[in-house]
Amino acid sequence: MGLHAARRYAELEPQSSVVLVDAGRIGNNASGRCMGFVIDLAHNPRKRDFLEDVKGNNEELFVNLEGIAYIRSAVEEHGVSCDWDPQGKFHSAATDHGVKDLRNFAAALDRLGQNYSWVEKPEMQAMTGSKHYIKALHHPGTILLQPAKYLKNAARQLPANVTVHENTPVTAVEFGRPKHICETPNGTIAAAKVIICTAGYLTRFGFFENRAIPLYTFASMTRQLTPAELAGVGNRQTYGLIPANSFGTTVRRTADNRLFLRNVYAYATNFKTSTQDVMRARIHQQVAFDRRWPALSSIGFEASWGGLLTLAQNGGMVFGELTTNVFGAAFCNGTGVARGAAFGKAVAELAAGQSSPVIDILQKRAVPSRPYPKLVTALGVRFLTALRFKQAGAEV
Repeated sequence: MGLHAARRYAELEPQSSVVLVDAGRIGNNASGRCMGFVIDLAHNPRKRDFLEDVKGNNEELFVNLEGIAYIRSAVEEHGVSCDWDPQGKFHSAATDHGVKDLRNFAAALDRLGQNYSWVEKPEMQAMTGSKHYIKALHHPGTILLQPAKYLKNAARQLPANVTVHENTPVTAVEFGRPKHICETPNGTIAAAKVIICTAGYLTRFGFFENRAIPLYTFASMTRQLTPAELAGVGNRQTYGLIPANSFGTTVRRTADNRLFLRNVYAYATNFKTSTQDVMRARIHQQVAFDRRWPALSSIGFEASWGGLLTLAQNGGMVFGELTTNVFGAAFCNGTGVARGAAFGKAVAELAAGQSSPVIDILQKRAVPSRPYPKLVTALGVRFLTALRFKQAGAEV
């Protein structure tokens, strides 16, 4: 999100000096650790009014398409390499209740006038090499990419008036006039305007404190498969499978011949997780792998990791001018690649005094509500995620 904000502000204000600060390395954050689905319309079967909310779904689609277009422009106009693959996504079911969720999603797509197609079990088996799935819905429009590769290469193609400082955490900030002062271990930054795109860490800057519900989700990836092993994972070189149940397992076969699985959610106390949490999730991912490709069970995983996402109890988000000449966008509430690009682009446009339909949509959204006390929230999240993970059954 911050990278897109820096790019867009620099495009609009070519005479300005733009400083992009990252506490770590670009691509080694949640944005770079995700599954790489650039989603136009997310399937949210647990949203109470998902089927009926035509206006909300249309607005979500509009915003996400704006984000996809901005990422596409980086690829097509600036030569950013990222394994760009516009094949869409397969919403995949392994159970009857999963198929029911897919039919509800299809009904929502019908109301929006969206194209989609059904994929039956034999075709799914041929595509993935797995007997696990009984039905899928293919929805075009989503892009698959390698997120860390995209971010690293996009950072190299930023406008000339952008200076990038990695491994530069902001340790203190003083918002005031005429300049805002940001302290880092490497020096002080004085800026006329500040744009904060730090997900839940925005709360550490004094805005919307105690509103974030931080979660970690986890993924594991195999080594590159051999030609003999590739024969067992289907006849399609790459694919992306979204689980019919949101607590199921997301799967990708990547352009460099790996299998990549994501599942398990955990409450992230103080926005942190542990190696123990990662290894616990890895066990669940091995079970999921074995369900899909039992003949390849011995391959194991080459790497496992977690990534942070920030939710609000009411599904609200942060977007706008937080105080004089301090702007922010945060709380993507998941599915953040397209949203992050759209939010970052829009908040930069707002900071530059621009207007747009996306800005109008985002400014009307609810802000994050205050959740229950932290202990209650933590216990509740842990209970609900464990329950829904269990209820997802074979979708995991």
